[in-house]
Amino acid sequence: MPYVLLALAIAAEVCATSCLKLTDGYTRLWPTVAVAAGYVLSFVLLGRALTRIPVSVAYAVWSGAGTAAVVAIGALAFGETPGRSQWAGIALVVVGVVVINVRGAP
Repeated sequence: MPYVLLALAIAAEVCATSCLKLTDGYTRLWPTVAVAAGYVLSFVLLGRALTRIPVSVAYAVWSGAGTAAVVAIGALAFGETPGRSQWAGIALVVVGVVVINVRGAP
């Protein structure tokens, strides 16, 4: 169950971050509400997941998966095609998350 909560926290954070562009500098009400609600929900779910998952592992997965997903959404939904160096950066993030998970909590 904690990993389901973590996955939901990641989904909420990705949705909130993706909606940031739609707020038009926080001048549009409903996208702004979606951003605030998404971040609050994400942190609540992440906090609940941390009752059973070490913070080092949970945060690495949450931030790494969120970053990779937002890059993909930016490319697909907003036409923000990443260059080679950006893809390399995402690959490094993924490798870092894997290393943290293999190593485990201290």
